[in-house]
Amino acid sequence: MILAGDIGGTKCNLGLLEKRDGAFDVRFRHRFPSLSYARFEDIVDEFLRGAREASVIPPREKISAAGFGVAGPVIGRRVRMTNVPWGLDADSLAGQLGTPHVVLLNDLEAAGYSVRWISPDQFCSLNDGTPEPEAPQALIAAGTGLGEAMLHWNGARYVVSPGEGGHCDLAPRTDQEIELLRHMKKTSKYVSFEMVLSGRGFRTVHEFLDPSVQHPSFGQPGGDSAPEITRGALDGSCRVCVETLDLWTALYGAEAGNLALKALSRGGVFVAGGIVTKILPKMKDGAFVRAFCEKSKFADLLSRVPIRIVLNEEAPMLGAAAEAARALGI
Repeated sequence: MILAGDIGGTKCNLGLLEKRDGAFDVRFRHRFPSLSYARFEDIVDEFLRGAREASVIPPREKISAAGFGVAGPVIGRRVRMTNVPWGLDADSLAGQLGTPHVVLLNDLEAAGYSVRWISPDQFCSLNDGTPEPEAPQALIAAGTGLGEAMLHWNGARYVVSPGEGGHCDLAPRTDQEIELLRHMKKTSKYVSFEMVLSGRGFRTVHEFLDPSVQHPSFGQPGGDSAPEITRGALDGSCRVCVETLDLWTALYGAEAGNLALKALSRGGVFVAGGIVTKILPKMKDGAFVRAFCEKSKFADLLSRVPIRIVLNEEAPMLGAAAEAARALGI
């Protein structure tokens, strides 16, 4: 039995998986709110207790291997999370679980390793393009933060190179985007792409466009305004919400295009994360792809790059399980 997880700033999604006939079967899963726990180890204990109570794990059976995709840079056997005040230590988890086979990955690294295990119906094509076999690929995912990774063919499989590209400086392209940067620099010395292209970025853009328009979630301490703003945009009930989603999507497409140029990802770009599946109609209306391709001399090259949305929101957990199984030799 393999324990795998997608460990993020908002939630920790854990699962118990078995590898059968070249595929992974999720036997038990549960989602935990990250900030409700002081330590990740406490989440693991609670999850395993629940699995045993549900008779998924026999009383004396141990976990064979574990893999976790974590929102933060992995240094050696440890990772300090970017948006949660705790981290993970592979050696400590190995002692807790009773197995030496514990793999820590960046969450985008885990998502990258999931691609080969996801069924074709779990992708949505934004641009069919002309994929080059064994050429580099790239992955970008907006959620609590903005993650980016590159995938390179090593002769046998794609190997994922994680990065922290979401923390690169915001690069405005239009007069409106320049004014957005000026607006954000009034309160932040450094302005990154993640500050816009994440859940919290929707309210930032909305208040920049028209601070006089308020919504109920704006008055809630620590409240998440993204669902309310995206709903108002998709159903057309709020003009400012519509404009917010338009600007947000264009910036997302532009940064995905930047990543594609850095990786020369002629093998394709994957777009993942919890936000895109909730704004799928907007992602499919052409604005994202237009911004992706608007790169002067390289517009034609980018127009041939396949762009696919990963619809499976458990992709990082699946990729982490795959790398844990690889560590176990199965």
